[in-house]
Amino acid sequence: MMKKILFGAMFLSTGIAYGQKEDASTKFAALITPESMKQKLTILAGPEMEGRETGMPGERKAAAYIESEFKRMGLKPGNGNSYQQYFNVYQDELSSIELRVNGKLFNWDKDYMMSLQSIANGKTSSKELVFVGYGIVDKAASIDDYAGLDVKGKIVMILDGAPAGYKAPTPAPGSRVPSPISGAAKAAAARTAGATGIVLVSKDFPRKTATAVKGNIYMNKPTGAPFMMMTVSEEIASALAGRTAKLSSESLASLTKGKYIAELSIAADKKSTALETSNVIGIVEGTDKKDEYVFMTGHHDHLGKRGDVIYYGADDDGSGTVGVMQMAEAFAAAAKKGNKPRRTLVFMTVTGEEKGLWGSQYYSEHPIFPLDKTTVDLNTDMIGRVDTERKTADTLNYIYVIGHDKLSSDLAKINEGVNAKHLNMTLDYKYDDPKDVNRIYYRSDHYNFARKGVPILFFYDGMLKAEYHQPGDTVDKINFELMEKRAKLVFYTAWEMANREEMLKRDIPLTMPAR
Repeated sequence: MMKKILFGAMFLSTGIAYGQKEDASTKFAALITPESMKQKLTILAGPEMEGRETGMPGERKAAAYIESEFKRMGLKPGNGNSYQQYFNVYQDELSSIELRVNGKLFNWDKDYMMSLQSIANGKTSSKELVFVGYGIVDKAASIDDYAGLDVKGKIVMILDGAPAGYKAPTPAPGSRVPSPISGAAKAAAARTAGATGIVLVSKDFPRKTATAVKGNIYMNKPTGAPFMMMTVSEEIASALAGRTAKLSSESLASLTKGKYIAELSIAADKKSTALETSNVIGIVEGTDKKDEYVFMTGHHDHLGKRGDVIYYGADDDGSGTVGVMQMAEAFAAAAKKGNKPRRTLVFMTVTGEEKGLWGSQYYSEHPIFPLDKTTVDLNTDMIGRVDTERKTADTLNYIYVIGHDKLSSDLAKINEGVNAKHLNMTLDYKYDDPKDVNRIYYRSDHYNFARKGVPILFFYDGMLKAEYHQPGDTVDKINFELMEKRAKLVFYTAWEMANREEMLKRDIPLTMPAR
C-alpha cells in the first residue's frame, strides 16, 4: 500500500535530542548549493568522462576526479593510505575462431555465433550430442523435455521457440524468473540436467548485424571449462543430426530425441583482459564514537558509449554521486570548524552498479570498516529530476524514500524528524511496498549493505521513463534546486545519525526475498 507523509506545521516529537551539533547543522548545510552541485556535475557528466562505463578510461577519470575533490576538501583516505578500493573486472576479445562439423568448416555470423564468455580458448571437440527437442521444462504444464534422457557431460541441441499448442506462462511484471521458452531458461534447464553446453537452432542466419568480437565486461573470472552457448543455423543443426541435406526447423522438430553421433570441433583464439576499477572512499573521522560508521553512497559509473554515442548519466547517478561529494564538503567544513561528528563518516562512490551492483558487492565482501559497527548506509541514486509519471502537486518538493520500514525502527523517525525540522518535503514510501513490480529495493547499492544486516535508506527521484538509461540523461535536464533539497535531507539525516547516543537498532528482520 502506497503511503505518503507530508510534514508541515504539525510535528509530533520523535524523541530526537538536538544539541549544539544539531544546531550547527543548518550553517553547514548551506554549503550544499545548486551552483556548487552544477559545477561538479558538469564535470562528472561531461563528454570527457565518456559515460563512465565500469573499467573503461572514462570511469577511471571519474574516480580520479572524485578522489581529487575528496583530497581538496580535506577528507582522509578511506582505504589505509589510499582513497580507492581497487578490484579487477574482465573483458574477452576473440581474435579468431574455426568451427567444423564432421570436418566441414562453417563461418561465424553466416552459420553460427557464440557468447564470448562461453568460448574456451584453444581447441575443444565433442563426438556426440543429445537432441532434446525444444528444451522446455515447465512443471506447471507437466512438460520436461529432459525426461528419460541422460545429458550429463554432454552438449545438448535445442530448437528455438516452442511447439505448436504450447502457451508459455507470462512472467509477472518485475519478475526475475524468465519464460520457459527464453534462451536463459533453456540454458538453465540444460545446466540443471548436467549438460556442458547448448546448441540453439535458429532461423536467424546469416546474421543481419555483425556479432561483437569484444565481449561485455564481467566481474568474476571463471574457473574451469565454460558452459558453451552457441546459436547455429538449420544447416549446422542438420549436420549435427547426421544429415547431409539441410532440414528446416519444422523437419528438425520431428527428429527423435536422444543421442546423435557427430564430430563438433572448435579452435578459438580468445584473450581475457583484466580491467582495473575501484570504489572511491574518503572519511571524516569521528570523536568519541569514531569506531562506528555512517556511510553515504552513490555510484559513479554509468553505461559508457555505444559507438560514438555517449550515455552521460547526469541523473543516473551523477546526481547521487555529486550529492555525496557535496555532503562530504559540508561535513569536512564542519569538522574544520570544530563540529566533528561523533561517529566516523564514510563517503563512498562505488563502481559497477549498472553491471549488477558490483562495487557495493565487492565492498560488502571485503569491508574496510566492520559491518557490525556500520550504523547505516544512506544511498543516493538519482536525486536530480522530477519523475515524469508523478502527477501530484508536490513534484518540486518530494523524494522517494526506500527502506524506512525495514531492518531498523529508528530509520523513519529520524529521517522524518529532520525533514519536519528543516525541509517539510513529501517523503513518498511507494517503493517500499513488497508488491512493487519495479523491485526498486533491489536495484541500487544499498541492497548489498541491507543483505548484510546494515540498516539503509535509499533516496531516489523515481525516474524510470523519459531519458532513463538514454543518451539524453544530460546536465541540462537536472533541477538543481530540487536536488539541493534532497541532498540536504540526506545531510541532516546523516548528521543526526552520526551524533546520536546509540547506533541504530537492528530490530526488524529483512523478510523480503533475495535479489
